[in-house]
Amino acid sequence: MNECLPLDRSSKMREIAEVFLKLSSRSASPFFSDKLFYWTMTPTPYEALPLAEPLQRVLRELQYTTPSPIQEQAIPLLLQGRDLLGCAQTGTGKTASFALPILHAFHERPRSTRGKCCRTLILAPTRELAIQIGKSFSTYGKYVKFNQTMVYGGVGQNPQIQAMRSGVDLLVATPGRLLDLIDQKQIDLSQVEFFVLDEVDRMLDMGFLRDVKRIVSMLPQKRQSLFFSATLAPSIVDLATSILQQPAHVSIAPQSTTAENITHKVCFISRDDKKPLLEQLLREQATVTGQSLTIVFSRTKHGANKLAKHLCIAGFPAEAIHGNKSQAQREKALERFKKGLAPVLVATDVAARGVDVKAVGLVVNFDLPNEPEAYVHRIGRTARAGAEGRAVSFCSEDELEYLREIEKTIKMPIEGWEDHSWHSKEVALAHEAAKSRRTPLSTKPKGNPRSGNSNQRHRGRR
Repeated sequence: MNECLPLDRSSKMREIAEVFLKLSSRSASPFFSDKLFYWTMTPTPYEALPLAEPLQRVLRELQYTTPSPIQEQAIPLLLQGRDLLGCAQTGTGKTASFALPILHAFHERPRSTRGKCCRTLILAPTRELAIQIGKSFSTYGKYVKFNQTMVYGGVGQNPQIQAMRSGVDLLVATPGRLLDLIDQKQIDLSQVEFFVLDEVDRMLDMGFLRDVKRIVSMLPQKRQSLFFSATLAPSIVDLATSILQQPAHVSIAPQSTTAENITHKVCFISRDDKKPLLEQLLREQATVTGQSLTIVFSRTKHGANKLAKHLCIAGFPAEAIHGNKSQAQREKALERFKKGLAPVLVATDVAARGVDVKAVGLVVNFDLPNEPEAYVHRIGRTARAGAEGRAVSFCSEDELEYLREIEKTIKMPIEGWEDHSWHSKEVALAHEAAKSRRTPLSTKPKGNPRSGNSNQRHRGRR
């Protein structure tokens, strides 16, 4: 199967193809080994994919009949042993696209592992995503004989050291804790056969580039490498070039665009009116059957705590998750959220990465992100697994620059929503005036929209 690009948005997909063909001509050795093709086809059923019977059995039990586009394209390539660069938004089923081929290899080629070694290493930017990936492997690998462990910060390291003592088939880790245990000679990467770097864009946003490069330098040259990112900035492509060997490329949606099944709007509003508007939205969302959960994004950890406390007092049970919470606190908060005991989750960008809850029908950007790419990841917390979702962003006067950067990144204006009691004509007019002038706004947000802050560019051990 050749590398393919779907034709659902042909003009934009051609732009992406041209970008990658240009990138492939950077060096004498082409980055992509085959041509890129535009294609349309009838979806292939799971049963037609050459996956081992234990995997087909669990897919039947889960009533999974048709793979998502990234699964349909990536699984055959990975079963051929190809390296892969995958560009796909969250909620597209990319975890299964690499989990199923790896589990297939475990079943078809069982192998003992040396102490402190692993056959597969998956790097994730956050604890939450690492846990989510581990759970997915447990689900899909129900009838496959393999063992796994997870290594991440925020919890004691002794159980993780003990789990690695006899070696494992699968190790899911965050960079910081992994390097800590490598430095203590408790983990050996010399036997890695499969290497997966997941959500690379967020990994780089969090300042893990140096750690990732150090980890890659410890891997054996002979391995199969998989590289997944929701966006493909030049820095990400440069990193992929240094890691992958003649990779196949699968791109499911244009980079830095929003999923088509998400309705997203912006409310121009004064900062003081954000809380009452949020309460109105939460009252409405609580009545939506099957999608009553809401994630609210705050730019800072302190802001997340303060907002969650306010919502609880106002009668909306809420939990806050952010980098200062322990792993036990995060897991408890997420469990209460998933069960609907606290139907509102107030989160920072870093903490919410990897949160995958299908009943999330609404995402609210209480504070606009000062990294425009984070907007795509935030609203991707809703409309999971093909469902529909809604995203509402609050924009006060000091956030107008952020909004302009977001619209520039996603290459489309966000529709304004005025049908509420707190609409600010002044802020809306300032946004329109700035767009028409195409000059810097007179009112700047605090900090550079591209500079990030402690939440977006966290360098700590996770």
